[in-house]
Amino acid sequence: MIKVVGLGPGHSDYITPMATQAISEATVVIGYHYYFQFIQHLIRADAVCIGKELSEEEKRADIAIKHALEGERVVVIGSGDASIYAMASIVYQKVAEQKLEIPVETVPGISAFITAGSKLGAILGHDFCCISLSDLMTPWTTIEKRIHAAAMGDFVTGLYNPRSKKRYWQLQALKNVFLQYREATTPVAICKQLGRTEEEIKITTLGDFDVTDVDMFCVVLIGNSQTFTYQNYVITPRGYLNRKPETGPEIQEASFVEIINNIPKNTLEKDALWAAIRCIHTSGDFEYIKYLKTSEKAISIWHEYLQAGGTIVTDVTMVQSGITKAFTTRHKNQVICLLNDPEALKMAEEEKLTRTQAGIKLAAKKYPKALFVIGNAPTALIEITDQIHEGILAPAGVIGAPVGFINVIESKERLKTITHIPYALITEKRGGSNFAAAIVNAAFTLDEAKI
Repeated sequence: MIKVVGLGPGHSDYITPMATQAISEATVVIGYHYYFQFIQHLIRADAVCIGKELSEEEKRADIAIKHALEGERVVVIGSGDASIYAMASIVYQKVAEQKLEIPVETVPGISAFITAGSKLGAILGHDFCCISLSDLMTPWTTIEKRIHAAAMGDFVTGLYNPRSKKRYWQLQALKNVFLQYREATTPVAICKQLGRTEEEIKITTLGDFDVTDVDMFCVVLIGNSQTFTYQNYVITPRGYLNRKPETGPEIQEASFVEIINNIPKNTLEKDALWAAIRCIHTSGDFEYIKYLKTSEKAISIWHEYLQAGGTIVTDVTMVQSGITKAFTTRHKNQVICLLNDPEALKMAEEEKLTRTQAGIKLAAKKYPKALFVIGNAPTALIEITDQIHEGILAPAGVIGAPVGFINVIESKERLKTITHIPYALITEKRGGSNFAAAIVNAAFTLDEAKI
C-alpha cells in the first residue's frame, strides 16, 4: 500500500487528520529530507525514514514501489497537496507503467495557493488557474502559451516554482506578457514560507512587481481585471457585474460596457466614438468602428438639436421605427416619413421618381430645417445632397446609410463633399436602416455615454 500525503504549507495546524493518521500508521516514510522536520512527532519509532533531494522524485517513487511490494505500509510525503505539482503524479504513473496491483491512495493536503488565497482574504473569488514556471520537464514554449492563455482569459493566476538561481528570467518574461493584457495597477501578492515561522507576504502591483523579491519558497498570485485591495486584503469579486442583467435596459448597458472594454484602438472624438459604439451594438461587429465617418462634432450638434425637440425626416418606415420612441416622446420630436404620402406617390408617378426619392423631395419642401436620415435608398440621399449643393436646402444635418450595390457609393461620395452642414455616413456599400437609426439614438443619448 502506498499513500501519497500532502502536508500542507508547513505548520502543524495545516496538516489534516487524514494525513496525520496515514503518517502515524506508516512503516516506511519517503520524501524530500527538508519536510521531515514538520512530521517527526507523527512518525512511529520503528518506521524507516528515507530522505531524498528535490530533484529525485523518480527515485522516491521507485523506492516507494519497492517497499510496497515487500508488504510495507508506505507513505510518500510532500508539501501542500500531494496531487498538485507533487509526488502523486509520478507514483501513479510508475505503478501504471509497470502494471502493478499495488493499492495507491492520495491523501489531500492544503495547497500553497489555497493557503495564499486564505491569507490574502478573497483573491480566489472568481475563476483561477495555476502555472508552474519550472521548465525542467515542460518546454518553455508550452509554458509561454499557457501564460498568454491565462493572461488573455483574465484568470486570477497562481505561480508555482516562480524563480530560482538557475531559472531567473522566466518570471520577468511572464510579467511582460501579463502587462500586455492587464493594467499595471493589477494587484500581485508574493507569499513566502506560508505557514512557517519565516512567513512573509508582500502585496504590490503588476507594474511595481520586482521579480527579484521572489524565490523557490514563494507562491505568487496575480489578480484579474476586477481584483482590488482593501487594507491588507486582496479581493476578487465573484462576478464582473453584481448580478446577471435581466431587464432590457440592464442588458443594453452591460452590452455597452462589454463593447467599450474591447473597443479597438482609434482616434475618434467622444461623440463619434459613441455613435460607432451604437453601430457595433447594432451589428455585433467591431469592424464598424472603421466604417463610420462624421463631420466634426456632428453627433454633439445633433444631440442639442434633438433634445430641443428638433424634427427628424426618414426615407423609410424602418428607420422611423428604429428611432427609440422613448427619446422622441421625452423631447417631443416629430419623426416624419412621407414614403406612402399620397402627394409623394403622385409626385413619383408624374416626375418618374422612386417613391423614397419623391418622399424625401416632398419632405424637403415641408421640413427644410429637419435632420434627414437615409437608411435605405441611395436615390433619396442623392436628392438631399443635390439640393444642398444647389443651395435649395440647409437642413440640421444628414445621416447617410443606404445599403446595396447601385448608386450607393456615388450617393455617399456626394455627402462627403458637404462642408457646411453636419453629416454622418456608413462608408462603402455597408449600412441599412438599423445603422441610420443607431446614429440618431447615439445623438439622443450622448450625455449618457460612459467613455
